[in-house]
Amino acid sequence: MRVSDSRQWVRGRAVVVAVIATTVALVGPSPVAAGAALPAEVPGPDVVAPEVAGGEVVAPPAQAGAPGVDEIVSSANMRQLANIPKQAPFDGPNSFGTDAAFQGNLAFVGNYDGFVVYDIKNPRKPKIVSQVLCPGSQNDVSISGNLLFLSTDSRWSDDSCTATPQNSPALPYWEGIKIFDVSDPANPRYVKAVETDCGSHTHTLVPGKDGKSVYLYVSSYAPNVALADCQPPHDKISIVEVPVGNPAAAAVVAEPVLFPDGGNVGGGVRSATSGCHDITAYPSKDIAAGACMGDGVLFDISDRVAPRVIERVQDNVNFAFWHSATFNNEGTKVVFTDELGGGGAPTCNAATGPLRGADGIYDITGSGDDRALTFRSYFKIPRVQADTENCVAHNGSLIPVRGKDIMVQAWYQGGISVWDFTDSAKPVEIGYWERGPLSKESLVLGGSWSAYWYNGYIYSSDIQKGLDILRIVDSRLAGAGAVRFDELNVQTQPSYRR
Repeated sequence: MRVSDSRQWVRGRAVVVAVIATTVALVGPSPVAAGAALPAEVPGPDVVAPEVAGGEVVAPPAQAGAPGVDEIVSSANMRQLANIPKQAPFDGPNSFGTDAAFQGNLAFVGNYDGFVVYDIKNPRKPKIVSQVLCPGSQNDVSISGNLLFLSTDSRWSDDSCTATPQNSPALPYWEGIKIFDVSDPANPRYVKAVETDCGSHTHTLVPGKDGKSVYLYVSSYAPNVALADCQPPHDKISIVEVPVGNPAAAAVVAEPVLFPDGGNVGGGVRSATSGCHDITAYPSKDIAAGACMGDGVLFDISDRVAPRVIERVQDNVNFAFWHSATFNNEGTKVVFTDELGGGGAPTCNAATGPLRGADGIYDITGSGDDRALTFRSYFKIPRVQADTENCVAHNGSLIPVRGKDIMVQAWYQGGISVWDFTDSAKPVEIGYWERGPLSKESLVLGGSWSAYWYNGYIYSSDIQKGLDILRIVDSRLAGAGAVRFDELNVQTQPSYRR
C-alpha cells in the first residue's frame, strides 16, 4: 500500500511489550515486453490516490445495493471463525494493520505502530501473546528461526523504538530494517537496526544456501519528494545479510541496480519506475518476481547477493502500479497485482471497470536466461464495491492444492477472494468473504491488507478490524489442509509436493 504522506500519521513512543491472557476471466489488450513499441492507451478514468488526512477522505455517496456498514456477506463455502479486534495502543484509526508471517502456532502481524504476536494454536480461539510498540510504517514483517525483521519506511530521529518523526529535510534521520529476537514470543527483544537507502517499504527474506545467513531484499522507492527523501533515480534494491549466529552483525552487503535504463517512464496514471514495491522469491527454484512500480520483473537469484534481471514487462494499457507477485507451485506462472490508486481509492466500482486495479496473470515460458513473461489474462473480483470503500488488488498467497493453481487474496474493503488460475487465460473465483463499508458517508481507509493461507485456514490482517480467521470448505481445495508448513513468509514462497 502507498498512501499520501503516511509518514505524518505515526507517533514516536516507547517500546512496550504487553502480554494478554486472554468471477470471471477478464482478458484485455495484452501488455508488451519492456522496450517494445507501446500501444496507444485505451480510454479510462484517471484514478489516482486521494488526498488523505487522518485516515479519512471525502468520497461520493455510497452506491445503492452495497452491504450495510460492517455487514458481513460471503459465498456459502466461506465463513469467519474468529476475530480479534485491534487492542490498545494499536486501536487508533491510524494504527493500520499490515503484513503477516507465521511460525508454528504463532502469527506475527505488522502494524504502523509496531507488531503483534498471536497464538493461533486453536484458530477458533486465537489469543494475543504480546504487542511491541515500535512506530515505523509500514512495519511489514518476516520471520526466520528466532529472528523477526521489521520494515521502516518513514523518517525517524534515530533507530530506536522511542524515536520521534523527523520531517525536516535539514535534519538527519534514520529508516531501514529492525531486527528482533522472538525466541520468547511473550517478550521480544530488540537486537539491531540496519539503515538502508530510501528506507524499507517492504522486504523479502531469502535464505542463504549455506544456512549460515539469511538475506533481506529491501524494496523502496521515492514517495516523498517534498522532503528531499530518496530522490530518483533510485533504481536499485538494498541487500542486507544477517548472520544467523550473530544477527547483531547484520549489514548491507550489496545494492544492485536493476534498471540502468531508468525503467518505465510512466505517464497518466502509470507510475514511473524509481524502485521496487515488492519482491517475491522462490528460493528452491532460484528465481524471484519483482513488482517494481512501472515494471514487472523476473530475476535469477542463484547468486543471492547478485540477482540478475532476466525478463522485464510493462503494461502501459491497464496497469498503474506493479505492487506484488505470486508464483504458482511449479514456478511456471506469476500473478502480478496492480495497486491502482495506491490502496486509498475506490477502484472496484463501475467507473473503473474490470481491467484496472486487477491481477495480471503471466506464464513463464522458455528456460534459463531465455525465460519470458507472457501475458494471459486479468482477474478482478466480480462484485462492484461502494464508492466509500478503498478496494484494489492486494496481498495474497498460493493455496497448496495438488494439480491446481489457486490463491487467496486481499482486496482491502473489497474483502477476501479465493480464485483459480489453473487455466491462465480463464481465471475464476470460487469463494469470497467481505464486510460492508466502514462508512456510507465518507471513505475511511480499511479492509484486508493481507489474506494468507496457513495450514488449513485463511488469516486476514485487517487495517482497522484486527485479525480475522476464516475457513473455506470446497471440494476444489481437496488436500490443501493436509499440507503443513513450520514457517511461512509469503514473499519467500515455499514449494509443496504435487
